[in-house]
Amino acid sequence: MTINRRSVLLTAAALAFTASAATAQDYKSKYPELTFAVVPAENASGVTERWSPFVAYLSKELGVKVNLRIANDYAAVIEGQRAGNIQLASYGSASFARARLTGVKTEAFANDINKDGSTGYYSVFFVKASSPYKSIDEMKGKNLGLVDPNSTSGNNVPRFELDKMGISDAEGYFGKVVFTGSHENAILALAQGTVDIAANQWTNDNDSTLAQMLNKGMLKNADGSAMKKEDFRIVHKSAPVINGPYAYNADLPEDLKTAIAKAFLDAPTKGKAAFDRLSDGQKQGFHAATTKDWDGTIELIRFVDALRKKKAS
Repeated sequence: MTINRRSVLLTAAALAFTASAATAQDYKSKYPELTFAVVPAENASGVTERWSPFVAYLSKELGVKVNLRIANDYAAVIEGQRAGNIQLASYGSASFARARLTGVKTEAFANDINKDGSTGYYSVFFVKASSPYKSIDEMKGKNLGLVDPNSTSGNNVPRFELDKMGISDAEGYFGKVVFTGSHENAILALAQGTVDIAANQWTNDNDSTLAQMLNKGMLKNADGSAMKKEDFRIVHKSAPVINGPYAYNADLPEDLKTAIAKAFLDAPTKGKAAFDRLSDGQKQGFHAATTKDWDGTIELIRFVDALRKKKAS
């Protein structure tokens, strides 16, 4: 049999195609479905409406079904990734740091780019504008609403900020400290008078949980009229905090990781309608990130853990 250069090249091309097809088939056969977990910053129906088109876009781009899981809290996301039941997750900065500190094999690959081009936000303390309070110094004995123990803007950064003010024991300083369960619930508790001050996330006046809730008409005065931005006042704002990451399980096949990251980065153009619904006009797109980008947040979590241990001793 005569073997010429053309037949060698054709054979090599065929083998390369077969190998490529096999690689693509490998991750699809091993992961015919993926679970993407998010923690609700709003009510469950709002989360579903916001995320479902984007999850459908991911399914199309990856060639496997992506299921949306609305987790009860950050701990559920952490433990789900630890067990391998969740392959892809939207984390807050603190919850991602907590996952890493407790041995979860998770890797960050992207985070949000804000409308102004930045990739961070702030933790703020809100009060109602009708209240007399202008600073946290005036609020000893009042009720504080937090979000979740693993929330960055709703617990960890607030405790760090309070410590800088000389308040290392929030529970001892405030009359009551309550975890409301979500960013929306913290704002609702403040609006309804259940708490006097609430911690929350804030990028600017038009990009925050409060802004989203006001746009939806979710906040009402006692007479039933709609509340406005002017009905709330920020009494303290933290230093900038890096936007939380999107992360996948570290042991996913490399080609699947690459495909996931590409799908996110391509979304603003390739899946524009889904991205626009997800971002609500407040984000430019996704920024390519690495796990090390959240090393500073790990130090924050260690600091807050030390505060907790000091209080317990």
